[in-house]
Amino acid sequence: MPTPAATAEYLKLSVSERIQLVEDIWDSIANEASNSVELSQAQKAELHRRLAAHRADPSSAIPWEQVRSKLFSNKS
Repeated sequence: MPTPAATAEYLKLSVSERIQLVEDIWDSIANEASNSVELSQAQKAELHRRLAAHRADPSSAIPWEQVRSKLFSNKS
């Protein structure tokens, strides 16, 4: 949990500087996670299967915008 002093310090940054800070933090987390997360052989095989299926028929892919729209249009 950030201290009030730390919060006050990062709030002094411009929006673009805070966005850059978040990106830097995210990149550091991703770098650490990529070195510590291991996929099982079944997970690796599934990824290879899906990639091969996509390469065989790229037109079967659904754009993210369409998926996102469908996901969020079904709110209760």
